[in-house]
Amino acid sequence: MKYILALDQGTTSSRAILFDSFGNVAGKAYQEFRQIYPRAGWVEHDPKDILGSQVGVIAEALVRAGADIKDVEAVGISNQRETTLVWDALTGQPIYNAIVWQCRRTAEMCDALKESGADKIIYAKTGLIADAYFSATKIKWILDNVQGARSLANAGRLRFGTVDTYLLYKLSGGRIFATDYTNAARTMLFNIHTREWDDDLLSLFDIPRSMLPEVYPSGYVYGSTDAAFLGRKLNICAVAGDQQAALYGHLCTHKGDIKNTYGTGCFLLMNTGGEAVQSRNGLITSLAAGYTRSPDYILEGSVFVGGAAVQWLRDEMRLIDTAAESEALATKVPSSDGVYVVPAFTGLGAPYWDARARGAIVGITRGTSREHIVRATLEGIAYQVADIVSAMERDAGIKINQLRVDGGASANNFLMSFQSDILGCSVLRPAVVETTALGAAYLAGITSGMWSDAEELRNNERIERTFTPSIGKEKRAKLLSGWRSAVSAARIR
Repeated sequence: MKYILALDQGTTSSRAILFDSFGNVAGKAYQEFRQIYPRAGWVEHDPKDILGSQVGVIAEALVRAGADIKDVEAVGISNQRETTLVWDALTGQPIYNAIVWQCRRTAEMCDALKESGADKIIYAKTGLIADAYFSATKIKWILDNVQGARSLANAGRLRFGTVDTYLLYKLSGGRIFATDYTNAARTMLFNIHTREWDDDLLSLFDIPRSMLPEVYPSGYVYGSTDAAFLGRKLNICAVAGDQQAALYGHLCTHKGDIKNTYGTGCFLLMNTGGEAVQSRNGLITSLAAGYTRSPDYILEGSVFVGGAAVQWLRDEMRLIDTAAESEALATKVPSSDGVYVVPAFTGLGAPYWDARARGAIVGITRGTSREHIVRATLEGIAYQVADIVSAMERDAGIKINQLRVDGGASANNFLMSFQSDILGCSVLRPAVVETTALGAAYLAGITSGMWSDAEELRNNERIERTFTPSIGKEKRAKLLSGWRSAVSAARIR
């Protein structure tokens, strides 16, 4: 048996998953690592923790699979996006901790970009809004605030990378300095139309071009690991940012294909084919994972509070003891009885982009019970997803007929059923829910020759359950009208 080794480097943990030739999980292991919060709103990782945890789980995954390193055909990497590392090319040592995508230290810098009108240039070239979420302002902060960094950068000594680039560099013993289109497109420095680092943006942020890695398709033979790490050299044949990797893990390779990951928040991606759709509804335009120098484009929208709303029910409201209990309670009542929960605890994301909005519970009566609140909270997640799907349909001019799902909250059957009802389309939950790692494995497997193409993989695809709508258009319209009124209430400040 031959295997593909997927390294899934996330925000709170590193995982290694071995997939067999049928795309099944043969063995997996994970290790959490330290989160660093130097100040309120600042989030960092120690680069040694990222590398050490990722290398550390590989041997365990092999043991769990009953496999040997010689059975591994290729390696694919998926990673937390936008997180920024800068290191010295001569020593290989980072000059500062990794600044995580969640970090807000450069928010004022982004406000200044908007005030100057530079945000319009940024969107036109990158498809991104000017936000501290992305890498460019993080790089500039390191160069401006770490002693000696600017002079080292100007001398050509420093290297920048998102987490994938850092892993490639370290796992190869410093021989590979590269990234893929999906990660480059999230830096706010990469022109998604020319698919090149953009000189105007580099000048805007005062970042030397010598710091930047080469950019290749997600499915590509990047080089090999150093034998010192794994006992033998392995070809690294794929790299992709986590959400684009998940899109490929669902085999959403056709125009109009869409997936949603139900994590702490929700991340929706729609494949728009060869067209870079300019959003009029607060969505991001970016690049999809692929094998050519002309990858497909995507629209992306984010829900700030998804599964975190269930955690709120459990930890703060103490209405449930476990996340799984929410499904049972929601089904004890036939409806939410006019109650809406808008979980805008940190504002509303796409398509509203209202940082001032706050959570609201609307429609409470004397008869409102715990079950109604729990059900309305789960429904609130689905309504937020529906808002983004609607925005995508309007931007792309595409009516979707199915949504593919993954993430922890996708295990909630009530939520998936209501999601299908409120979207008026099928919701497909795969048998293999490790879609981020699976996407990296698919990309590496096709590149290495284990599989011929995505069509072959579709023959192995297994859907665990399909949810279909059980309500009509009139009821759907009434529910959505109530949701819009509840959102309006949450936006009154």
